[in-house]
Amino acid sequence: MPQRELERLQRVNRFLKLEISKEKELQEIVDLAASICSTPTALLTFIDKDTQYIRFKRYFDYDRTTREDAFCNHVIEQDDVMVVPDAMLDHRFVNNPLVTGSPNIRFYAGSPLATQDGHRLGSLCVIDQQPRDLSDIQQQMLAALSKQAMQLLEFEQSVQILKEQFIEAKRAEIELRSFFESTIDNHLLLGKNFEVLAFNKMWENYVKSTDGVVIERGKSMMNFLHPENAETFLQDYLKALKGTAVFVQREMKIGDGYGWRIIKFEPAFNNNGEIIGVSVNSTDITNKIKQDQMLAEQNESLKEIAFMQSHEFRRPVASIMGLMDILKMDEGLHEIEAFRLLEKAVAELDEKIHLVVNHAGNNQKDE
Repeated sequence: MPQRELERLQRVNRFLKLEISKEKELQEIVDLAASICSTPTALLTFIDKDTQYIRFKRYFDYDRTTREDAFCNHVIEQDDVMVVPDAMLDHRFVNNPLVTGSPNIRFYAGSPLATQDGHRLGSLCVIDQQPRDLSDIQQQMLAALSKQAMQLLEFEQSVQILKEQFIEAKRAEIELRSFFESTIDNHLLLGKNFEVLAFNKMWENYVKSTDGVVIERGKSMMNFLHPENAETFLQDYLKALKGTAVFVQREMKIGDGYGWRIIKFEPAFNNNGEIIGVSVNSTDITNKIKQDQMLAEQNESLKEIAFMQSHEFRRPVASIMGLMDILKMDEGLHEIEAFRLLEKAVAELDEKIHLVVNHAGNNQKDE
């Protein structure tokens, strides 16, 4: 099948699936064509691979016919109006079942429905059961009406495409907004002039709770930064705007106090890879910093305890062990059971103190 015909069939298929809101106007065009041409019947048809589909009609019993039998199949092969004064005298149609049987077509005239890119999809046609002809004016009017019908159909298609694009854009917006809002982090998008383009609820609440202002799209971000934070924030933004991502952990002025945040500045790109602004993500880590400080203080306490254990607790034990070494010089004491038990107890106590000191030291290393 030629490529041109494939493209034509694709367009026919789209129009056949089209939800038409201008049915009244298109029916009026069909009725007007019959009236102007003084025929009882008029049709607006589409021709696909094997079938002629009759979308609008006046006094016609069929909703479709085979493409092979359709007069309109010949119309889509030309640009001008095709007129058949008497089908019984035309070799193309003399044996056509639509001529020899119902609806007994004798006269036919059709003007192609052509798209702006030149694809002929079907026709606006008029039919009579009696031989006749059309004047030049009638042919011109039929051609004009077919163009008007095609314009309405293409308008309907354009509206449908816009609706589909709107629905798709709305769906994408909802998905993006859902992703944007489904996090505890603060998300912000700034334009190339430091203006606010978008922000999530967390950032809005953050600005409102810390600085008492309401962030607004289109306004300079400088309006929503505490003076103590503005300079460093702007510098990081400018770096990202030049293409260098910035990832910082920083103590910031928040309301009447201070807090810690991890902030990431990244260049934002369009579909062509051009930088259109800066994406800013911010996470509150104040509680984590406080916990780290508390753990550090606890570690210092453990160090002091370990020092006391290693120096204060072992001092008297070391003294006892020294005295016992002196007493050992009296060989007679080795035979005394109580002395041996005391020596063993002191050794066990010294071992336990070593274990405690080593355990405290290992905890400090792990932390």
